[in-house]
Amino acid sequence: MATKEKIGTVVSNRMDKTIVITVEDKYAHPIYGKTLKKTNRFMAHDEQNSCGIGDKVIISETRPLSRKKRWAVKQILTKTQISN
Repeated sequence: MATKEKIGTVVSNRMDKTIVITVEDKYAHPIYGKTLKKTNRFMAHDEQNSCGIGDKVIISETRPLSRKKRWAVKQILTKTQISN
């Protein structure tokens, strides 16, 4: 069986080897047809701590690594430069 993959944006990287990403899903309302957005947050394993806030990443499903962490970073699509 193929593993699931999702594309999302990193919103937090404060934890060690863990990032939080948001995945946005757009769908049409079943009756009215209006386009709605649904946002899900996933915790993913980042072994090298290489992801920064705002990066676009691909995550893939993996075995449970902790209570809330069932995803791992597969690839970083775009890096962002945030200046403080």
